[in-house]
Amino acid sequence: MKLSLYHKLAMSLAGIFILIASLFIWWTQALSQVSRAQAEQQLHMGLAEHLVGDNPLLQQGVYDYKALENLFHTLMVLGPSFEFYFVDPSGKLLTYSAKPGEVKRQTINLVPLIKLIDQPEQLPVYGDDPRNECGEKIFSVAPVYNGDTLQGYLYVIIGSKLYDSIISNIKGNDQLIIGLSWLGLALAFLLTALLLLFKYLTRPVAALTEHIQQLEHAQFDISKITLLNWNKAHSNEVHQLGESVNNMVKTIDLQVKQLAELDDQRRQLLAHLSHDLRTPLASLQGYLEIIALKKHDPDQQALHLGVALKNCDQLKSLIDQIFELAHLESGHANVQFEVFNLGELLYDVMAKFAIRADKMGVSLTISPTVCDIKAYSDIGKLERVLTNLIENALRHTGEGGAIEIEVNQRGEHLTVTVKDTGVGISAKELPYIFEARYRASNSKGCKKSHAGLGLAITERLIKLLKTDIRVQSKIGVGTEFSFQLREAEPYSEKAE
Repeated sequence: MKLSLYHKLAMSLAGIFILIASLFIWWTQALSQVSRAQAEQQLHMGLAEHLVGDNPLLQQGVYDYKALENLFHTLMVLGPSFEFYFVDPSGKLLTYSAKPGEVKRQTINLVPLIKLIDQPEQLPVYGDDPRNECGEKIFSVAPVYNGDTLQGYLYVIIGSKLYDSIISNIKGNDQLIIGLSWLGLALAFLLTALLLLFKYLTRPVAALTEHIQQLEHAQFDISKITLLNWNKAHSNEVHQLGESVNNMVKTIDLQVKQLAELDDQRRQLLAHLSHDLRTPLASLQGYLEIIALKKHDPDQQALHLGVALKNCDQLKSLIDQIFELAHLESGHANVQFEVFNLGELLYDVMAKFAIRADKMGVSLTISPTVCDIKAYSDIGKLERVLTNLIENALRHTGEGGAIEIEVNQRGEHLTVTVKDTGVGISAKELPYIFEARYRASNSKGCKKSHAGLGLAITERLIKLLKTDIRVQSKIGVGTEFSFQLREAEPYSEKAE
């Protein structure tokens, strides 16, 4: 049988409660007995001394044991809660009030008697019970002298065997039963109250457990289940835990949806890339087959080889971009921040596109022309970003257009802007330009010459450089891409 948290707590509480109640009852009874013994012994402390002083036989030191036995018997009839014994100086019983056969031992220990005589304030003191071989009882004692000679001790047991028997019977009757009944009812009421309190305290835990099981059954899809409403301001830790569970479930649901969306995007990207890979590959195969069939025409072979090589370059470029994007998305790309001259990097990147721009009739400029500025970034990844942005600008800029890289110092940061006077990007396309499969519908270049991965790679590189990229564009006016870098002087001594 599987027990819930409440059942375990209830059983543990009941066991501890019964143990504590038993110890409490035992302790109160023991304390009550000690208190009663102390009170009775103190009350009857002078009983033996008065009997010695008032009895002529004991005063004169004449011991007619038969007469003394009759005296003891008479006193016991008058006071049935007492037992009388006359003990010699060695502790031997000389006479007593008990009937023959009731006394189990003939000698008692005198140490408690002497202790009570010498130190009457230290109560209770227990002495040997002659009617019990191992028992002890409270007593009253007085020495008996004949002149200056000690003749023995009058030893009076307080609480005779008859008295104990009567008390025992009383305890077993109605009073004890009523007392125990009230005690049992009180304990049962207290236990019930505590169990109800535990039930109240563990109810949120049970609700949270059931809620988590329902979430697990629904595979953490919050559209299939209603989340419990926990009080955020509640001081109960279970409510706080429940709110944390709700937040965790929402995060899991969001991540699952994002993974599903990402998986769908990957499938679409794979389908598109497969088409892009198949196109140059099929063209390459076709031209190679033509070359193989028309070996007799060198001019045609040269033309076909040129087209085949162009398809090979396109295929290689596409595969390189795919691998680069996969490497960036894997999270294994390393970043090496260093201090370098930003102007030198910009002119190096411009030089790579100078011939191509001249053929297209597009001007390339850097502002300011003398750009002697120190930057702190990853020079390799920044070069890749600038290359992608300029290549993208060339693709969208027609003859007579211009591309400008502008650097502005704003406080402790450098703002790099790549501007073009191309056809621009429509407002409806702007939210999607950094997607891996985006390819602008108004591109001026050949759409077969690229796979639409340049801006996607750029965005991921920008994130590695710990900055953001922004874009502004108007149809017929042009497009601006801008991002920020850290200036070297304030940060050159800091390691990333």
